[in-house]
This record gives sequence, C-alpha cells and structure tokens, in this order.
Amino acid sequence: MNKFKLFAFILVVSTIIFASYSVFFTSTSDETYYTRAVVVDPKSDIEDFIESETDDVQVVNVRILEGLYEGKEIIAKYQLSYNYSGQYNSIKLSQGDEVFIQLLVDENNFLTEAYVVEIARDKYLLYLLLAFAFSLVLVGRSKGIRAIISLFITITAVIKILLPAILKGYDPVLVSVVVCILIICISLLIVSGFNRKTFSAIIGTTGGVVLAGIIAIIIGSLAKITGLGNDEAQMLIEMPQQINFDFSGLLFSGIIIGTMGATMDVSVSIVAAIHEIKINSPRIKSVDLLKAGMNVGKDTMATMANTLILAYTGGSLHLMLLLMANDTPFSQIINWDMISSEILRALSGSMGVVITIPITAFAACIVEERGANKNMNNYRRR
Repeated sequence: MNKFKLFAFILVVSTIIFASYSVFFTSTSDETYYTRAVVVDPKSDIEDFIESETDDVQVVNVRILEGLYEGKEIIAKYQLSYNYSGQYNSIKLSQGDEVFIQLLVDENNFLTEAYVVEIARDKYLLYLLLAFAFSLVLVGRSKGIRAIISLFITITAVIKILLPAILKGYDPVLVSVVVCILIICISLLIVSGFNRKTFSAIIGTTGGVVLAGIIAIIIGSLAKITGLGNDEAQMLIEMPQQINFDFSGLLFSGIIIGTMGATMDVSVSIVAAIHEIKINSPRIKSVDLLKAGMNVGKDTMATMANTLILAYTGGSLHLMLLLMANDTPFSQIINWDMISSEILRALSGSMGVVITIPITAFAACIVEERGANKNMNNYRRR
C-alpha cells in the first residue's frame, strides 16, 4: 500500500509539472496556432534560407497530433544553422521525432504554411524526473520520499509565490528572503522532523542566506552593478506589461535563492555531527563541542564553495570561451556588468556558506546544551 501511495504521489507531481506545457502551446490568434506533431517523413530536401548565409531549411512531412487539425499530414519547414566548417549546429529531424509547429491559416481556416519551432523534449525530461524520484526513494527510503515532497514544495513556492509577487512589483529582495525562510523551515521540518537538530539547522541556514544577501547588496551597490548585463534582463525591459523591475534587486534575489541549497547542506551536516557527539559524549564541554562542529564545517566548506563557484563557471562556459578566443584583456572583462554580476553571485554565495558554519555551530551547541540540561532536570524530578 505504501508503495502504491508513493507511485501515485510521483505520478501526480510529474503530471502537474508537465501538464503546464499545454499553456504555452495553445492558440494565440485567429491566424497562428502552435501545436504538437510527429515527423512522418523527414525527406531529404534541404533548401537555402534566403535571409541568412549560414542557415538552411529542412523540409519535413509531419502529422498533427492535437487540436483543430489533429490527424492531418502537412509539409513543414525546419530552419537549420551551420558553422563555418559546413557542419550543422542544429540537429536534423528524423522519422518519429515529436516537434512543436507553428501553423499559419487564412480567414477560412485553411492551412497556408507550417514551421517547426522546437523539438518536443518534455517526454524525455519526464523520464529523467521519474528516474530521479526513483533513485531518491531507492537510496533514501522514507528520507527520499520526504526529499521529493520537500522539492515539490520548493518548486511550488518559487512558481506560485516568488515569481508572481515579483511580477506584481513587490521588492524582489524582501520577497526572496521571506520565500527562502519559508522553504528552509518547511523543507527541514519535512526532512528532519520537529526536533532540536531542525531548529539549529533553520537558524544556521537562515543566517547564512540572509548575510550572503546583505554582502551582495553592499558590494553590488558600491560597485554600481545594475543587473542588466544579460539578455534575459534586457528582454524584461521590453515586456508588454510594462512592469518597473528593480534589476539590481533581481540580481540580489537570485543570489539569495542560489545560496540556500549549499548553506542548507552545510548546516544540516554540522548539526547532525554535533547532535551525535552530544548523545555519545553527554559530558563533553561546550567549547569542545563547538570545536567539533567547526571542524565538520571546515571539512565541508571547501567542497561547498567549489560547488558554487563551479556551478556559476559552468553556466558561463560559452562566454568565457568567447572572451578567451577574442583575447579580451582581463581588466576589461572583470569590469563588465555581466561578468561582475557573476563574480558577485559566486563569491557572495560562497561567503554565505562560510558564514553558515560558525552560526550553525554556535546555535547547535546552545540548543544541544539546553536540551541536555532540560533532560537532566526532568530526570532528577523523577
């Protein structure tokens, strides 16, 4: 019965996440439709794309899978780009590939043209999601189930609370802090339960995240970092809703959210170690308990800092290759708003991890000592 409930939960979560795709591929006007189709015949025809010297067009025969024209087979065009060596950057379509197509119709609802706008990848992402959930349960058992629930709540909080609040014009930093504290409390309570360890981990994680945000705000303000260094920020400026975004605030908001996972990991590790030491050595001095917690934190500090730095480095790999290929001077690179933003993001997050260690160690020691004293007093009363 428990296995059935687990399977049902995973299925419901997956369905909710991937059902959202239908929102993006529905009719948008009387003349243009977006729908799903499958390639029936990839053909071998490649046409020159007259608007570009580095693009071709693959002509494919597709069958529409949903909507007004379901079951109809039509010819669609798929734009291919190639590099200077003549090799295609885009992947040519093959028979059986599912795609999303744009349909152009006239006033009589007759199809006039069709274009492949994107390859359908959601099915394979769903497989990956299910494999991820299965691996969590296989390794973690009940802890794995709790981790899945925690992850679902985190995603829901970001999509349903954080993003809508920012779109409504609320301060992104304040909203991010509130949402992060909410996620930290709920996630740790679900994963670890309501106990002294959870309370200490909440204090340590919250302290590290908030201080990382404060550091980012101070340095970002002094360095006059605008948060407008990437293409996505520029696109937000052109949004038809004409929302007045605080772009530097969005940058700091992203730093706060990005720091949360690593600080939570470090905090839980320290708290668990201190708790076990206190149980096995109840007469240990507070100073020695604190040193033990700090030693555990030091062991995880380097790896967690590397995790954040490498994560941001991986996200900027294409940009770094471009700059290196063009021999751009380092003094020029480091002062670009986009590069400065990424450096600020990585270093602030890493400092948040470092700061989490002493905060968590102190909090855990105090909580464990008070818990031990309380237990001793209860024992004496008996």
